[in-house]
Amino acid sequence: MGIATLIAAGRLDDRLVDRALGLLHELDSGARFADWIDQGYAADLRFSSDFKAARRVLEALPEVDVVVQPDRPRFRRLLVADMDSTIIGQECIDELADFAGLKSEIAAITERAMQGELDFEAALRERVALLAGLQEDAIARCLAERVRPNPGASTLVQTMRGLGASCMLVSGGFLSFAEPVASDVGFDRVHANRLGIADALLTGDVDGTVVDAEGKRSALIEARAELGLQPEDVLAVGDGANDRLMIQEAGLGVAYRAKPALAVVADACLNHHGLDALLWVQGIPRREWAEA
Repeated sequence: MGIATLIAAGRLDDRLVDRALGLLHELDSGARFADWIDQGYAADLRFSSDFKAARRVLEALPEVDVVVQPDRPRFRRLLVADMDSTIIGQECIDELADFAGLKSEIAAITERAMQGELDFEAALRERVALLAGLQEDAIARCLAERVRPNPGASTLVQTMRGLGASCMLVSGGFLSFAEPVASDVGFDRVHANRLGIADALLTGDVDGTVVDAEGKRSALIEARAELGLQPEDVLAVGDGANDRLMIQEAGLGVAYRAKPALAVVADACLNHHGLDALLWVQGIPRREWAEA
């Protein structure tokens, strides 16, 4: 049995639910309304047809986010989230590059890497090399002036933590940004790259092994094993090509306002709502959400 969660915050009415059921009935005559998670905001439908087919027909609904999944488990005990353009609204390396007068040049490389057009490690090293000589204090200024969580990020993480889940921030970016972001949003685990710094200047190097797509996947697997969890217990969310492997490894992999290279392999896409909508996906009503 499958469950399809419809999310249309503030405008999910009976007519829209009936329209969704009509689409599902083309696949499964026994599809039915299950329950409101939050009336007018999110609701569950139950069905027994193919998940991919159900998702395909329901995604025709305008400005509705749809997540199709098995009915158990709903609550995931491990959240693994990408940082740049997912938990936060910025690409940190692009914003840092602005302090060196190189934002447009570096942002163009970032965009191609996130689309999957460039080798991630080579693109990262190329961008970092361009920042050699930048003052280390530009990182703190960038954090204070530029970096902001995306809507719903803190509510998602703090609610899941409050309900007993572990939450890990993973990034192909840098611990200099990821650790403060993780602390601010509420993550209990962080996995990211380390910028080379000497004499209060960026060296232009990445210290240690680069956290690429495989690095993110490995971090997910290690955390899952440490917690004694199964793949279906894991929710992963990201936006770019570098998130593909971890999205595919998770029991539920969600593409958040994502590049096509990720959206095509994800179990669901979140395009119209904030990250806190992933609480509805887990059957958690707003009365149980943490106040971030």
